[in-house]
Amino acid sequence: MKNPFKKILDMKDKATDAPEQEAINNPIENSENQGDNQNSGDNQESSVVQELQKQLEESRNKYLYLFSDYETLKRNAARERLELISTAGRDIMSVMLPILDDFDRAAKNNALTEGTALIHQKLTHTLKSKGLSSLEAKAGDDFDPDQHEAVAEIPVPSEEAKGKIVDILEQGYTLGGKIIRHAKVVVGK
Repeated sequence: MKNPFKKILDMKDKATDAPEQEAINNPIENSENQGDNQNSGDNQESSVVQELQKQLEESRNKYLYLFSDYETLKRNAARERLELISTAGRDIMSVMLPILDDFDRAAKNNALTEGTALIHQKLTHTLKSKGLSSLEAKAGDDFDPDQHEAVAEIPVPSEEAKGKIVDILEQGYTLGGKIIRHAKVVVGK
């Protein structure tokens, strides 16, 4: 692309040089036409200036759109990176959950010795420090399909217990605020 400013300067030089040359060659005729030539030169200059301003505005708008897109891309990449880091151990945590369930069942039945109780406690503490937390569900709570998985429905004697959790078969867990396993529950019907 040619330099648009050079074009303006060339036009300006031609506009200023031409009347002087013509005035020297034909002084009477040129004095009458001098006003007309100046107006056409000014019109031509102003149209070039307007064109350049239009191109400048278009370039500025393109720049702003590109900058906006870049900032959005940067924000999305940072958010995805944080999500990836927070859920990086999801597979390992999912594999560890059945072991934790076994420890929990043994603890409920008082089948843990002192040593295994310490191991259970240490495992629970370690998993919590890595972002694992249990979904708080207990018998009598309302069934929430976003957090619970109904494994079975059993008849209940009262109307109040319908649609409520009767028993919890497996505890649900979240990792970094996202559910990695829904709580498996028995619901009253």
